[in-house]
Amino acid sequence: MIVCMFFFFFFFVVSLVLYFVSLFFLYNNIVVLLDFSVLILNSISVDCSVVFDWASLMFASFVFFISCLIILYSSEYMKDDMSIDRFILLVVLFVLSMMVVIFSSSLIFVLLGWDGLGLVSYLLVVYYQNVKSYNAGMLTALSNRIGDAALLLSIMLLSNSGSWIYGEVFDMIKCGTLGKNVYLLGLLIILASMTKSAQIPFSSWLPAAMAAPTPVSSLVHSSTLVTAGVYLLFRFSYLLEPQVSQFFMFLSLLTMFMAGVGANFEFDLKKIIALSTLSQLGMMMVVYYAGQKELAFFHLLMHALFKALLFMCAGVLIHSLGNLQDIRLMGGLVVMFPLTGACFCISSMALCGLPFLSGFYSKDLIAEIFSMNISSILIYLLFYLSIGLTVSYSVRLFIYVFLGRFNLLSLSFLYERESKVMLGCSFIMSLLVIFSGSVLFWMMFLIPCFIILPAVMKVMTLFIILVGVLLGYAISCSSAIQFTNIMSFYQSSVFLSGMWNLSILSVTSLNSLFLFLGKFYIKNMDYGWTEFYGSKGLFSFIKWGANFIQLFSLNHLKVYLLLIWGVLLYLFVFINF
Repeated sequence: MIVCMFFFFFFFVVSLVLYFVSLFFLYNNIVVLLDFSVLILNSISVDCSVVFDWASLMFASFVFFISCLIILYSSEYMKDDMSIDRFILLVVLFVLSMMVVIFSSSLIFVLLGWDGLGLVSYLLVVYYQNVKSYNAGMLTALSNRIGDAALLLSIMLLSNSGSWIYGEVFDMIKCGTLGKNVYLLGLLIILASMTKSAQIPFSSWLPAAMAAPTPVSSLVHSSTLVTAGVYLLFRFSYLLEPQVSQFFMFLSLLTMFMAGVGANFEFDLKKIIALSTLSQLGMMMVVYYAGQKELAFFHLLMHALFKALLFMCAGVLIHSLGNLQDIRLMGGLVVMFPLTGACFCISSMALCGLPFLSGFYSKDLIAEIFSMNISSILIYLLFYLSIGLTVSYSVRLFIYVFLGRFNLLSLSFLYERESKVMLGCSFIMSLLVIFSGSVLFWMMFLIPCFIILPAVMKVMTLFIILVGVLLGYAISCSSAIQFTNIMSFYQSSVFLSGMWNLSILSVTSLNSLFLFLGKFYIKNMDYGWTEFYGSKGLFSFIKWGANFIQLFSLNHLKVYLLLIWGVLLYLFVFINF
């Protein structure tokens, strides 16, 4: 408990300081770059470069503030855990790894924080130590290793240029020093961001990471791990080529659509919110590929607030219901959990973009600016259909959990008064969800956006939201019994909620050949003749030689006397002869 309170107050103070310093940097257009030379090897200088600008300071303040509330929240959620101090220290290490990613402007030290995020996320996912957690942790770690390999290749690609700092790489691109390698560098950075932000085809690890404790999910899926990819793209925005952006925009739109459809057929409370995170990450990527990196960063900050609040409310429900996560077994909980229901409703409405909550100022502006740059009718329809699906699964989830029929035992005794600390954290976060959108919108965008659209396209967002409300209500009121073929409905729902079988493809079909080859090589080569004549044989020979020399040194007096007697015997025989 002492560890929790210490880090809570420390992170809270640091977040306030960083927030006001970021506003000062924003209004005065200040950028501070600190460069420390760590190693010079063959005319290549490895520098520890730290950048302080309004974006890094603002993002860090949000991470610290959400982390301090999560740590305080965990003090009650994990109070029965025997190793809560270890859990808090893992969360702190996770936050520090994110700080390395945020403030480093050198690609080498970004990789250091990037690997730290992957390692600590694995430790947090396998925290409960069961088979499901182990499988989810391994899927998470191996999926993120692809992005780590892409960053390593990027470092190798820039090794001949002599610098890995953002600004110097930009200068080299303008001077033409990199040549055609700039296209390969852009693809590697996009690949790294896609794995960390779980875009298609690397989306399967995000819902699997829900095996971690709920406070970890609230931190990981709001402002740290999954947003690192978007933040990396924000820093390397000058590498984006118009020809490539259309293809990756389509992949992000497919991610939005797949996550929206899957959330409408999922029954696990935490996985629905995880798929919601995947949908919003797809929206950030879409608006980034449309050329609006500041707007994508603004939506990243707003999403961090209401998604953390969603997971906090889900944690209160799971904690009070005895670790129950199936929404079909809930219903009518607004009577027993009025404050939790209010906070959940606020965060869901912010997610849907209801005026004038925090999500409205980012999502509505994204929709209108996207409507001004339409490349094809398919992309336009996919984008707005994904927005409608967001409203649909939000309405469905709220009806299932809070407004539906009470599906628990009638003798159950439920109330939220025992969760005072968790409710307090949720209440503080709900205030930010209500007011922070307008405040940050007025401060970040110094030049107002002037948007001119036809009347039909202007009301398109409102029309899609209304359609999404009706669709969510219809899905929540329907059941499998109303379908003529229950088995076909079950198979289709499993396919859609399983993200189009991406999870199965990620762990079985694509890996079977490599697993077979790995088994073949380890059996016939590593454990075969190469092992006998290689490392193991050399080790055995050295061990035998060491034992022989040790035996000789322990018996040197006997050997000395034996040699003397041998020489005397030889001389005696020789003289007699």
